[in-house]
Amino acid sequence: MADSAVVSSSVAAVASRIEPVRHSAFVRITHWTTTLCFFALLVTGIEILISHPRFYWGEAGNVNTQALFKLPIPASRSTVPTGYGYVLPDQNGWSRALHFQSAWVAVLTGLLYVISSLVNGHLRVDLAPDRAHLSWSAFSTAIANHVRLRPLNGSDAWSYNLLQRLTYLGVIFILFPLIIWTGLAMSPAVMSAFPGMVSVLGGQQSARTIHFFVSGFLLLFVVVHISMICIAGFKSRMRAMITGRPDTNKEDA
Repeated sequence: MADSAVVSSSVAAVASRIEPVRHSAFVRITHWTTTLCFFALLVTGIEILISHPRFYWGEAGNVNTQALFKLPIPASRSTVPTGYGYVLPDQNGWSRALHFQSAWVAVLTGLLYVISSLVNGHLRVDLAPDRAHLSWSAFSTAIANHVRLRPLNGSDAWSYNLLQRLTYLGVIFILFPLIIWTGLAMSPAVMSAFPGMVSVLGGQQSARTIHFFVSGFLLLFVVVHISMICIAGFKSRMRAMITGRPDTNKEDA
C-alpha cells in the first residue's frame, strides 16, 4: 500500500510538471510553412513590382496610358518611365517562378489549416468570439492589454482576446481569400477560363492594384504581429510556437 501511494504521488508530481500544449504540432507546422511562404512572396513580389511600379484601373494599362498612381522608385526595365536615370537589375524571371510556387504552397497550407481547424474545433474554441468577448468592456480590455509594455503570463498567455480573434479571423477569411482571388485574376489562363471572376474586380489591372493594397495590409499585420510578440514576451511566444508550450513561469529578460 505504501509503495502504491509513493508511485501514485510520483505520477501526480510528474503530471503536475507537464505543461499543457498551447499550439498543436499541426498549427505550428502550418504557421512556420506560411511564414516561409510569406517572406518568399514578399521578396519576389517586390522584385516583380519594380519591373513596373505603376498601377492602373480597368482591364488594360501600360506606359502609354495614364496611371492611377505610381511608386517613386526606379524600375528594372528601361521602357518604364520613372524619372530616374538608371534601371535596377531585372530579376523578373526567377522571382515570378518562385512567387507562384510559394503562393501555391501557401494556399494548400491555408486550406489544410482551415479544414483541420474546423474539424478539431480550433477555430470555434480559440478564434471565434463567444458571448464573453462580445462586449465593449472586453474590447477595451483587449486594447489595454495590447498597449501595456510587459510580458503576458498566466491565463493571458493561453487564450486570444477579442482584438486578436477578430484580427486573425479577418486575415484568414478576408485578406487571404482576397489575395488569392486577385492573384489568380491576373493570370491570362484564369481570365480565359473564368472571365467573370476578373470582370467583377474591374479587370486585370484593377486586380493587380487591389492585390498590391491587400499585400500591404498583410505586411502591416505581420509587422504588428511581430511587434506584439516582442511586447507580450518574445521568448515565451516563440517557445510556444516552436515547442507548443509557453514558459508561463518566467518573464522575458
